[in-house]
Amino acid sequence: MSHTPHELAEEFPEYVEKMSALKQADAHFAKLFDSYHEINRTVHRAETNVEPMDSLAETDLRKKRGALKDEIWSYLQK
Repeated sequence: MSHTPHELAEEFPEYVEKMSALKQADAHFAKLFDSYHEINRTVHRAETNVEPMDSLAETDLRKKRGALKDEIWSYLQK
């Protein structure tokens, strides 16, 4: 289990400018971005025991984070 925060700027460093532009121009992308950030923060806090949670709930959040990351990646490939 990694305790590294999976920030989008670190995951997709070559797309930082594009993500910033998309957040301003595309409401759906902005919602995806914000949802990813919120879930990612919750997972990181659980992993570091700042806000522990049930392992099944944590696993579910990791799956949601992965799905959001995939959708964001699709956006960035357009």
